Amino acid sequence: MRKWLLVVLSVFLAMSMALVGCGSTEESSTPAESGQQEGNSETETGSTGENEGQGGTMVFGRGADSKSLDPSQVTDGESLAVTKNIFDTLLDYKGQTTQVEPALATEWENSEDGLTWTFKLREGVKFHDGTDFNADAVVFNFERWMDPEHPYHQGNFPYYGYMFGGYKGDEGHIIEEVKKVDDYTVEFKLKRPLGPFLNNLAMSPFGIASPEAVKKYGDKFGENPVGTGPFVFKDWKKNDTITLEKNADYWMEGAPKLDRLIFKVIPDNSARLTALQSGEIDLMIGLNPDDVEAVESDSNLKLFKRPSMNVGYLAMNTEKEPFDNVQVRRAINMAINKQALIDAFYGGLGVPAKNPMPPSLWGYNDSIEDYEYNPEKAKELLAEAGYPNGFKTELWAMPNPRPYMPQPQKIAAAVQADLEKIGIDAEIITHEWTPYLEKTGKGEHTMAFLGWTGDNGDPDNFLYVLLDKDNAKGPDAGNIAFYKSDELHELLIQAQQLSDQAERAELYMQAQEIIHEDAPWVPLVHSTPPLAGKATIQDFAPHPTGSDKFTHVYFSE
Repeated sequence: MRKWLLVVLSVFLAMSMALVGCGSTEESSTPAESGQQEGNSETETGSTGENEGQGGTMVFGRGADSKSLDPSQVTDGESLAVTKNIFDTLLDYKGQTTQVEPALATEWENSEDGLTWTFKLREGVKFHDGTDFNADAVVFNFERWMDPEHPYHQGNFPYYGYMFGGYKGDEGHIIEEVKKVDDYTVEFKLKRPLGPFLNNLAMSPFGIASPEAVKKYGDKFGENPVGTGPFVFKDWKKNDTITLEKNADYWMEGAPKLDRLIFKVIPDNSARLTALQSGEIDLMIGLNPDDVEAVESDSNLKLFKRPSMNVGYLAMNTEKEPFDNVQVRRAINMAINKQALIDAFYGGLGVPAKNPMPPSLWGYNDSIEDYEYNPEKAKELLAEAGYPNGFKTELWAMPNPRPYMPQPQKIAAAVQADLEKIGIDAEIITHEWTPYLEKTGKGEHTMAFLGWTGDNGDPDNFLYVLLDKDNAKGPDAGNIAFYKSDELHELLIQAQQLSDQAERAELYMQAQEIIHEDAPWVPLVHSTPPLAGKATIQDFAPHPTGSDKFTHVYFSE
């Protein structure tokens, strides 16, 4: 047997999981706002415990509210930023990397044929409702996610479908069975090997929920989340705050250090910075690139940079005219001045994208030449496609800033002007964040801006999730270009089944060539999202996935 045996003493685990650096990524982040302890006023912030590094409230300012606090039901970072702190996964990522390490599972092994994974579970862990975490709980969660006939399969569970080839009964579904071996051993049987299997299990959407709480709350579980994580859900004031409190019985010794973690919605980036400067919040995402210098020069503040593992893009719905014509799609790629967008709206914290996955990932194909910015050539392609005078269409723009797109309305206006130069009259359409995601997931758009922050450090998480035909179906399409290529699909499925990274990388480089030729997107930018916080924040390091766990974060005096 090929065997990965990782048994780690609790002290070492606590140290190894500490957050100690700076980083970057899409949709979610950190704490913020004035703090409140038992017996203290709501306006107090920072560390208020007797000992440095203990106690206090962190208020984290962000641009939009969560959709749901059931991590298995969402894809948006604003939801996963919160649930990352309520739920634990079987495995987690070490520091600012996507290297897996123990969490609710302490050790694991894989069979020679790659089809059977066996996990030993951490003993003595309790859910926030006092019930036991064990093998039964793991089996319940996976069966709930995978089986449409399960009594608590209520909702869509999009990430499960993205990462495991659909659901029970689907042709591409990878997991044959999840079964209990004993109270603290669980076995996964796969239909075929899956290269990114371990990295998938560490993803935030696969946080293990209390079975009893799922049964109790049913389809309202997303408003009443119960996990095993470092913080316990307390209160949700829609479009305002989500309050979490310290899990005093957390399995990791000495953690968490904060008493309370509050996620506060402040839609405007500049207003959020003002709130940080005034002490209303403690930490913020969505810092305007133009404000980076001001933060760096303020001794009361600290700048954080999330390691870049994202892409911002413009998707063209290939199921709708005229975007079913590859010449039109290539013309639009040539019409948009990416470098001008980055110069105007990213403050040097971004690079033009030519592929759907960022250059920070293995398997990136740097030999691909991007479509040149050439409006005259774009006009020629439109004429060849039968649109010598251009056409009218819609250009859907996100309402809220995202790490990969800090000023979406201004970026949309600039792209609108670029398209006008080649005869395309694009009306900008905007919806609130949740409806925007729902409508693009159903394919109601023609062209739409969106982006993605990698979940697990594997190319599969970009190419398969965002552009494979398996995910080009509503109501929660990951592939909002609704692009379908059998040639691409065969490469991506083959890559999933290999364990050798070099062999997988070669297939992913071929896949990027196919995507480049078919041009279902305009890949726009890979950003390095800046965050700002109080200078007293310690042991916070933004994670590349955009979901940050505040297990070890504290305030210095």
